[in-house]
Order: sequence, then C-alpha cells, then structure tokens
Amino acid sequence: MTDGKTLLGADDKAGIAEIMTMCEYLLAHPEIRRGKICVGFTPDEEVGAGADGFDVAGFGADFAYTVDGGRLGELEYENFNACNAVASIRGASIHPGSAKGKMKNAIRIGEEYDALLPAFERPEHTEKYEGFFHLLSFAGKTDKAELRYIVRDHDKTRFEARKKLMRKAAEYINLRYGEGTLKLSIRDSYYNMKEQILPHFHLIETAVAAMEALDIKPEIVPVRGGTDGARLSYMGLPCPNLCTGGYFFHGPRELIPVQSLEKVSELLVEIVKRTYEGR
Repeated sequence: MTDGKTLLGADDKAGIAEIMTMCEYLLAHPEIRRGKICVGFTPDEEVGAGADGFDVAGFGADFAYTVDGGRLGELEYENFNACNAVASIRGASIHPGSAKGKMKNAIRIGEEYDALLPAFERPEHTEKYEGFFHLLSFAGKTDKAELRYIVRDHDKTRFEARKKLMRKAAEYINLRYGEGTLKLSIRDSYYNMKEQILPHFHLIETAVAAMEALDIKPEIVPVRGGTDGARLSYMGLPCPNLCTGGYFFHGPRELIPVQSLEKVSELLVEIVKRTYEGR
C-alpha cells in the first residue's frame, strides 16, 4: 500500500513484477512445455503513448496479453473509442465601460459552448457502456480561451455522433458570434479493440479456462478507458487485457495484496501451458 505521497503502481508496475515472476518460474522449470514467449515493456502507457514506436513485427508474437490494472479475475477485450478535442476561442477585449455591442468575452463563449453538450453525459453521471464528454481544462481571458476535452464511447456509431455534435455546436457558436470565433480540432486516440479480438476469441477462452483452473472467478468487463493492447490490436497484434489484482488505482488509497501478485503470476504460467496444449 502506498503512503499517499506517490502512486504505488499497482497496475503497470505490478504487471511488470508479475510477468517477470512468470519468466523466472518458467526458466526454473524447463520441463513445462511451451512455445516461444515474447515479453515487452513500454513507457508512457498512462499518457496514451505506450504503443508509440512499438515494433510489432520485430516483437515476433502472434498474439499477446497486457497485464494492466483490474481486480483479481478481471479480463477485458472491450474498451472505449477515444478522441481528444480542443476548442480555441477568439474573443474581443474592449474596455468594460464602453463594451456594449462590441465585447466578445471568450470565457463566456466557452461556457456557452460547453453548455451545448449534454450535461448528464459526463464521467460523474455515467457507468458501464455509457459514453461521455469530459472537460479536462478550461483556461482563458476575455480575448482568448481554450477548452480541452476527452470524448469516450464503446459504440463506434455513438462515438462518431459525439464528435458530430461537438462540430455542430462549434458551427452554432460561429454563426452566433462570427466565423472564426471558435476553432475546434479533434484527434482520435484509440478504438475499441473488440472487433480485433473477436476473430481471435481463443485468447479469451484460454484466459477464462486458466482462471477457473486456479479457482479465480473470471469477470469479463468493458474497460472504461484504454490500454496499450487496444492500439496494439489495431497494429496487428491481438492483445486483450489481464488483471494485476490491485484496487483503487491512480489515487492515494491504491493497493495490491501480495496474494494477488502471486496468483496473477500463476495465471500467466497457466495461460502459457494451455496455449501450448491448444496450439
């Protein structure tokens, strides 16, 4: 458990420990029949850049698993479709004593733009398969302002509809305050890996069977976020996500039981065995 001054690393760092423990065990037990095993670690997963520059061909695997967060038993092959959006607003700063009919307060325009997005489709009001618009930051003065958003949805059609709504809201603002008042840029980050995993569903079946063999109750849940595996799956490496066994990630109460660390390492070994048997 962390002392609250820094994150424990119960997702990514714990995953590294569990993978290396698996490697240590397999090297100590050469009698375990297995195929080629490729192991990779990447930086910057928490900022969405973990797969940047990852050489899938050079890695040499047919499929993979990420070990990244989730309580013991969680298995994930669905995640959000995701994008980042930036609304840059140009106002007109006039002395407030003579501002009538002349001033365009960029801060107020930013508030108006945000109000055009559904108030109950925000992270604090959504769960499970419900998507959202999340205003990450809002900074500005009278003459200019910037709003930064992340947009998420598991369903591709609804995801595209969310981006369309943001563009329509921007068009309205420009119609109301003049062309060029609000510039909206949207950049896709990653997509739901489900459609890439379904043709390789043996990965899920193997993981479920391995959990059951170790008396771990499998729980298949949609990720309300993303993993490096989502991007890797679209880069040609099918890659669902396995739990690390931790709790309360990314906060001062983050913790992981030692028993979970041990159990996930056992799970990885069991997956190796079953993958070879079912080759």
